[in-house]
Amino acid sequence: MVNYYATSGNEYFDGGFMSRVGLRPIPVPPGVKVNIQRNEVTVDGGKGRLSRSFPPGISITVRDETLIVARLSDDRVNRSLHGLSRTLLANMVEGVTRGFEKTLELNGVGYRAQATDNKLSLQIGYSHPVDFAPPPGVEIVVEGTNRVRVVGIDKEVVGETAARIRALRPADSYKGKGIKYAGERLRRKAGKAGKVGLRG
Repeated sequence: MVNYYATSGNEYFDGGFMSRVGLRPIPVPPGVKVNIQRNEVTVDGGKGRLSRSFPPGISITVRDETLIVARLSDDRVNRSLHGLSRTLLANMVEGVTRGFEKTLELNGVGYRAQATDNKLSLQIGYSHPVDFAPPPGVEIVVEGTNRVRVVGIDKEVVGETAARIRALRPADSYKGKGIKYAGERLRRKAGKAGKVGLRG
């Protein structure tokens, strides 16, 4: 049995400090099933299924409808992986329950997006449209002509897919033309005309 207690704002266990993030139990919502086979964890929910292998030094157990993440030793590697493993597992539970999404915005005259058969076609200032096919498990939703939502249950894949779309034409720092995340604030730079005016 693992014993731990708090001291001076930190958690202490069997002679070593534990990760405060890793210590927090993860609630398992109704309808979510968790299967643990050695280091492989599978989470099933209303939105789908996710599986992930965790390091051998990390222990995951189900207790009273919560998931408990612990480390088997206090060495440096396991200390660094404790909180990370808890975060990844919590994201799996949230993914199959609520899912994740990233929203992108297109700014520029003539810039527009269109989704057909879950493929994204972008008019972003080139002489030809740019087509983008998302990976399996990711849905592309176009709202109007200039907002693109990337939706899925795997947080890492959703984030990576949104980053790949943004990289097709990142918003520039002068006029803001291009693709940016919704709510992203660009550090605008003054153009040559602006610099001349400042000197004058």
